[in-house]
Amino acid sequence: MMMNVFKRLSAVSMIAGLSVLTACGGNSASGNVTAADGAATVPAADAAPASSAPVTIEFWYGLGGKLGENMESLIQKFNASQQEVIVKGIVQADYTETEQKLQAAIATGQVPAAVLSSNIDWARKGYFAAMDELIAGQPDFNQADFVQTFLSQGQVDGKQYFLPMYGTTQVMYYRKDAFEKSGIDASQIKTWEDLAAAAKKMTVTEGGKTSFYGWEPMWGSGNMIDAVLSKGGNILSEDGKTVTIDSPEWIETWDFFRQAIHEEKTMRIHSGGQGWEYWYKTIDDVMKGQAAGYTGSSGDQGDLDFSIVSAMEQPGWAGVGEGKPVAQAIMAGIPAKAGDAEQQAAMKWLTYFTNSENTAFWSINTGYISVRQSALEDPAFVTFSETNPQIKIPLQQASHASAPFQDPTGGKINDALTIAADKVQIENIPAAEALKEAQQTAQAALDKLK
Repeated sequence: MMMNVFKRLSAVSMIAGLSVLTACGGNSASGNVTAADGAATVPAADAAPASSAPVTIEFWYGLGGKLGENMESLIQKFNASQQEVIVKGIVQADYTETEQKLQAAIATGQVPAAVLSSNIDWARKGYFAAMDELIAGQPDFNQADFVQTFLSQGQVDGKQYFLPMYGTTQVMYYRKDAFEKSGIDASQIKTWEDLAAAAKKMTVTEGGKTSFYGWEPMWGSGNMIDAVLSKGGNILSEDGKTVTIDSPEWIETWDFFRQAIHEEKTMRIHSGGQGWEYWYKTIDDVMKGQAAGYTGSSGDQGDLDFSIVSAMEQPGWAGVGEGKPVAQAIMAGIPAKAGDAEQQAAMKWLTYFTNSENTAFWSINTGYISVRQSALEDPAFVTFSETNPQIKIPLQQASHASAPFQDPTGGKINDALTIAADKVQIENIPAAEALKEAQQTAQAALDKLK
């Protein structure tokens, strides 16, 4: 799932009354704590030595489809590789649900030991454990080998609170037959204007209705924010005091998408549904021959058939330059209320997942970007990239990408953008109107920090 900006990574409000998922001994109580399956315990000080049984921990993640299958595969591989830790994967619907349920778990103290989720505001409030000492206890961690752009995204006030599990950026996937039929050369699509012209050429209308769409952006603010950044727009002024999401760059870009969706009907979006439902409906449209292409995550590659589709980078804008979409690390954290033994077990698991071989495996099988530099030299990755050039597209795009926005309001600016995006994409409200309202809401939230 951006979060952005990537698979609908929206911030959520603090909700105290959410139902609680029972976690595996996720607290600092001194007595024996039984795992969810009864398979192992964290012994009290006067119990048997810790070596008598592995520490069982829960790892929460919101991944579906082949992403979830690959995660489970690595969990099983880790469990079989050693006898000190047993990881139980607990699947959530998506990233947002993971954060919501984690919030409820934090309120009760019954937390998982590790979670595929990150929230800088929560780290500052003490909800996540700082990892520096835990990292120092892992002799094979090799911190310098991480892609530093990704590693730095997990740092808060000089400390490492989150570990990048994989990197993501949204790229373009297109049907080769649709482009060929319309005489379109993907290598010549350098700008969004080029893409709009290609989409118009490929769109098929029957009986006044579009039966084949030239392009499908992904629902949410992510795609449109990427395009704004490529046009030179920013979310905040240089001094960080003014929200600038109603500037001409924003209005022109978001109206570009609104007009294509609602007026020209050369593009469309799928919205709503449970979890990643809207995402997979978009993919299905392309794979089933109902659309020429879509903008989606680098992590979609595991769900695509590249005998049918190919990949290309997001374009820039005429007269501006190459695209500058966001490249973001999807990170994992360790809740502060997890016990000491569980935190150490969690770090052992996260270190294993991010080693060179496994981050290369994840990239090969999902399309996400490896978080270690050495993964690019992994023999399996080198061999795969020679026959599957699409795996290189996210890496190439990340080389000129924008950093993800760190919302100083704890998510209120991102929330305002999410609401505005729905107004533009779903309700056909002019971008100037939707963004002006969003700017006022976001500015009010920012002003409260002064």
